[in-house]
Amino acid sequence: MREKEIEQKLVTEVRRCGGMALKFVSPSYSGMPDRLLLFPDGKMAFVEVKARGRKPRLLQEKRHKLLRKLGFRVFVLDAVEDISGMLDNIMEGGSAG
Repeated sequence: MREKEIEQKLVTEVRRCGGMALKFVSPSYSGMPDRLLLFPDGKMAFVEVKARGRKPRLLQEKRHKLLRKLGFRVFVLDAVEDISGMLDNIMEGGSAG
């Protein structure tokens, strides 16, 4: 499945859960994740969306590591089937994979 299709499904499912899936653009700081997910009760996470089997670029991995070091959850999503489990993890306050 293409990245765009996975991202659209993510946005739909986040809305269904009462959250927001904001397109995250940082022109002066390349490599940041694609989406910032915001949910009730202050729950949030960053999500890098990839086509199935694709991996983040080196710069993206560095940004993910930095965000995690700051205490934020960062997920890499490459399959629609993983959306539900990822959202459950965020809502329960689990750790990012």
